[in-house]
Amino acid sequence: MATKKRNKAFMGMPAPLGYVPGLGRGATGFTTRSDIGPARETGDISDERHAPPTKRRDDDDDDDTDLNDSNFDEEFGYGGSLFKNGPYEKDDEEADEIYESIDKRMDEKRKERRERRFQEEIEKYRQERPKIQQQFSDLKRKLADVTAEEWMSMPEVGDVRNKRQRNPRQEKYTPVPDALIAKGVAATEKTNAIDLHDQHYGGFITPATGMSTPSTEIEMVKIGQARNTLMNMRLTQVSDSVSGQTVVDPKGYLTDMASMLPSYGGDINDVKKARLLLKSVRETNPSHPPAWIASARLEEVVGKVQAARNLIMRGTEHCQKSEDVWLEAARLMPLDLARGIVTHAVRHLPQSVKIWVKAADLEQEPKAKKQVLRRALEHVPNSVRLWKAAVELEDEEDARIMLSRAVECCPTSVDLWLALARLETYENARRVLNKAREHIPTDRQIWIMAAKLEEANGNNTMVDRLIERALASLRANMVEINREHWLKDAIDCEKAGSVHTCQVLIRNVIGIDIDEEDQLETWIEDAQSCQAENAYECARAIYTHTRKLHPTKKQIWLDAADFERKHGTREQLEELLSTAVISCPKAEVLWLMLAKSKWLAGNVPLARETLSAGFQANPNSEEIWLAAVKLESENNEYMKALSLLKKARLHAPTARVYMKSIRLHWCLNEISAARELLEEALKTYGKFPKLWMMKGQISAQQGATGFDAAREAYLEGIKRCPTSIPLWLLLIELEINNGQLIKARANLEKARLRNPATPELWLASVRLEVNAENLQQAKVMIARGMQECPSAGILWAEAIFMEARPQRKSKSVDALKKCEHDPYVLMAVSKLFWSERRIDKAREWFNRTVKLETDNGDCWTAFYKFELMNGTEQQQADIKQKCISFEPRHGELWCRIAKDVKNWKLKTGDILELCATQMPIPN
Repeated sequence: MATKKRNKAFMGMPAPLGYVPGLGRGATGFTTRSDIGPARETGDISDERHAPPTKRRDDDDDDDTDLNDSNFDEEFGYGGSLFKNGPYEKDDEEADEIYESIDKRMDEKRKERRERRFQEEIEKYRQERPKIQQQFSDLKRKLADVTAEEWMSMPEVGDVRNKRQRNPRQEKYTPVPDALIAKGVAATEKTNAIDLHDQHYGGFITPATGMSTPSTEIEMVKIGQARNTLMNMRLTQVSDSVSGQTVVDPKGYLTDMASMLPSYGGDINDVKKARLLLKSVRETNPSHPPAWIASARLEEVVGKVQAARNLIMRGTEHCQKSEDVWLEAARLMPLDLARGIVTHAVRHLPQSVKIWVKAADLEQEPKAKKQVLRRALEHVPNSVRLWKAAVELEDEEDARIMLSRAVECCPTSVDLWLALARLETYENARRVLNKAREHIPTDRQIWIMAAKLEEANGNNTMVDRLIERALASLRANMVEINREHWLKDAIDCEKAGSVHTCQVLIRNVIGIDIDEEDQLETWIEDAQSCQAENAYECARAIYTHTRKLHPTKKQIWLDAADFERKHGTREQLEELLSTAVISCPKAEVLWLMLAKSKWLAGNVPLARETLSAGFQANPNSEEIWLAAVKLESENNEYMKALSLLKKARLHAPTARVYMKSIRLHWCLNEISAARELLEEALKTYGKFPKLWMMKGQISAQQGATGFDAAREAYLEGIKRCPTSIPLWLLLIELEINNGQLIKARANLEKARLRNPATPELWLASVRLEVNAENLQQAKVMIARGMQECPSAGILWAEAIFMEARPQRKSKSVDALKKCEHDPYVLMAVSKLFWSERRIDKAREWFNRTVKLETDNGDCWTAFYKFELMNGTEQQQADIKQKCISFEPRHGELWCRIAKDVKNWKLKTGDILELCATQMPIPN
């Protein structure tokens, strides 16, 4: 059955526009020889269908937005933008900002929930898949209970490798026999001659397969003997012919080889260029000494010492009048040759001082040195350097004779005149110095030497006249009086033991070129600079002169008293203060210092008399009243102290007087009297925060029954004194001690709002969270505190030890950058070194801390605790003595213990001991 032919779909349809039949098969026409021009008709369509595809532009890609249903979302629409080609107007910008703010707000709402969910997932993941370290943490904790005997009895870890790997056998090498070597040589040997046996019987005797005809045997034994003989000859060459021992040092052989290598480590091309340049200089100007010296030193640097010597010797031939070339040649040559070179140099340059000094240095014996120097002085008698070198080699008598000749040859040398004066007797020294002043009228050292000479012989009155004459003579000879130089001479005089001379110099030159309005400040600076150089007599002379000119300036007396307290005796201090209270009777602090000095010396009656005189000069002075009370209470005269306080409340009532009265009654356990005085004082001095603190503390002493009264007192005090930080801290401490953590947090929040940027409050918040075992919140609080108070040292110190041990060092570096001179940061760094057992480093930082802040008792306590655990008894005693001398008053732990009424009789040393027992050890 015939199948019906199916027609194509395009059959019967009109041709598309521009269709050319057969065009796709190349039927585009043809060209003959008679035709000229293209074979394509002008109306034909160009064949651009087969052209390479053009690259689409990027902006065209954006037009093809995928609008399929798979790219559509009910909430967000299509993935692409439908209106991206439209104009972006201001309304669109506002709408985008609104949508962005809404998105940000929604994201903040979800942030806490998202972070909490992420944290829960992390914790769940850690529980399901713990780290190896966490899996063995309980076993590690049990290691703390292992004793030393159990630890030592543990077996060593065995080697799990097999026996062959643990005990590898050494490879053994057996020497090949000489016969086998000879056989191998014969097997491969080729000959070009036939012996007689083969000529007669050639071809009849055929060796077996694989065998060759043997040849003459090689005597390998003789070869070995020859090798041994050669080795013995080489060893004999390096052996000592006398003892037979080798002269080759095997240990120093490589060192000797290294010493032969050039020491220059630069590029060899640079050396070649330098050689070429220096050679050009030498050839161009042979009489130029620096060229020869530079060439020799170049060769010396690269290790060619002999070439350097040759070059410098050629230089001496061309530059015979240059002392530098001769000196360089003497330096490069060995000692015996250097002497000959210096001899030639002296012949050419007999007036050269350097060459004569070099010649003396090359001599080993003192006698030879003396001969050289005396010969030099014959040629150069006016050289001060040669005279000094010659005098140093002589004994005292010969030196005096030589100096007598030296000052004749060199009359302008001050050093020679002064040296001669030191060796002469008193009368002769005066004559020598008078001659020196005639020859050198413009030098001050001669006058100062004369003054020291007079002081050494007990003629102190002559010292003043000499210094005055010296200043007048120098001014007459147009010499400028430099104040700094004369002060330096005064310090030198004190160090030489001439105290009176230094004092006279200070009195005569201290006021030169100083305006009257600048005198006080300048002289105090001069005294401090003298103290820094340990010139205490000069400083004392400056203070004495200043007090004479300004007797009513209280600051001068205070500075002088502080100087005497540090560097003088108690008698000098009391003498100074006795004069001070006469010159400045209204200065209460001077009366108090004098009374305290007498009291510390054990003279209580004189201390009472001093305070009585102070009362007469300063009636109703609060400071003197309180000092008298302290004097009586320290000497267990409590009734006198209470009587004085009662008189003070009548004649000079102040808040401090009431506070001291209440404190004394409290310490004597007279609580009812203390409370009566408190109520009386608070009516008048309600804005004095210490009264409210004492009221709360007295109530808190009663335990749970006084809790409400203490809280009420603190709250009332905060209403009156909202900026008192200690009052806030006492209230918070009271709440914490009674377990009211929520109220404590609320009070801390109120305190921070009323007193912003207060690091003590932030520190209290951090410690509250730490004690509540809320470490995450504690870190948040300390971060907020450091953001608000970036330079608070107490916060940085707390933050260092809140970090894990590996991060503490970097945290301490950040703290030092922010608070370089804060005592709390320095103390934290010291404790950090202490915890790492770096004892010397910790001691260094503790010293730096107490030197920076002497009034912080916590710093002294930490240092003393450190020395108790790591120092010697002497170091512990030194720290304790320094702490007692400085009498610190501040510090968190120090104040808590020192101000406790139970410890009111303790001295500074006792408080230090008690604080050290409560100071925790850093870990």
